[in-house]
Amino acid sequence: MLDQDHEKEHRRGRPRSEAAERAILEAVVKLLEEGVPLGTLSIERIARTAGVGKATIYRRWQGKEELFVDVLREIEPPDAPLPGTSALDDLRVMLESMRRRGLAQRSSALLHNVAVQMKSQPRLWEEYHRTVVEPRRRATMGVIARGVASGELRDDLDVALLHDMLIGPMLLRTLHRPGAPLDEDLAERIISTALQGLSPRTPSP
Repeated sequence: MLDQDHEKEHRRGRPRSEAAERAILEAVVKLLEEGVPLGTLSIERIARTAGVGKATIYRRWQGKEELFVDVLREIEPPDAPLPGTSALDDLRVMLESMRRRGLAQRSSALLHNVAVQMKSQPRLWEEYHRTVVEPRRRATMGVIARGVASGELRDDLDVALLHDMLIGPMLLRTLHRPGAPLDEDLAERIISTALQGLSPRTPSP
């Protein structure tokens, strides 16, 4: 009896299987690629496709929303590491990551369809915002605040407003204008335009 209890404790405390986690994520992608709508995917079907038990899924994810967000992270281009040399350099990298995600969504039917379907499911959309969008926003706000503190950016404007002024143009082109150009120098042009302002240049004497 003691040996059985010990074995139960061992199973309960052992690390999650990376192979099982990979199989689960790949199973969801496989089903989506086969055309199964996101809203109809069940834990039972995912477990069957992955060759694992439902309990294996629930040990890693509390529900479908958390699992689907991780699947979206899996198929999206990863965020590039920040150089940390200056706030402006970090902002350029962040904007470039946004541009690359926009390009990926345009070129990948799977990524596009998942994003569209996700917006029609309030709980999933809320989970994506809570665990992906909001952390990215906080990170960008932190970089902007660092730029204000270092003197790279104006200190007489609200940090949230500076965030929206820099991030807004990229969001507009990647999310709301699917035909808008996403040129390689777009991140640099957004930052340069914001730094130069909208006033006309003073003619040279």
